[in-house]
Amino acid sequence: MIRKLIKLTGLAALVAASATLPLAQAESLPLGKVGAVHNEDVEWRSFPAFPKEVKLSVVVGDPSKPAPYVVRVKVPNGVKLMPHTHPEDRIYTVMSGVFYIGFGTVFDPDKLVAYGPGSVVILPANTPHFHWAKSGEYISQVYGTGPLGLEYIDKHDDPRNTAQ
Repeated sequence: MIRKLIKLTGLAALVAASATLPLAQAESLPLGKVGAVHNEDVEWRSFPAFPKEVKLSVVVGDPSKPAPYVVRVKVPNGVKLMPHTHPEDRIYTVMSGVFYIGFGTVFDPDKLVAYGPGSVVILPANTPHFHWAKSGEYISQVYGTGPLGLEYIDKHDDPRNTAQ
């Protein structure tokens, strides 16, 4: 039991979604109660604000509410998340793979910085940035205080945009 709790605490915080859309997830851990989740029990789902290959899991809390949350994001090899912002401050923790993130309003591979497992990235609210699973799948965990949101810089990059 102690070993499993240590495993959970090593999964600190990380990546992206949208407060205006429903977060159809399995039940997450509630705030204000003792709880734990095993890595193998995390449920992954598609999320409308991401390309269809990208999966999201709500681990703690309800990201649509003004309260702390923890979500995980799984991005398959080769997938790019184009420039976007989030209205809330975020703390990203890389759980597996290599997390490539760059800052700015234009996707520029030369601005990408690689972060391996265990790395932590602080992302202040409204900071334009982009990601690329350049060297294989990565999983990141995001901690923030909701409501969680995601706004693409170029509306044509938004998978929710049906007028493409």
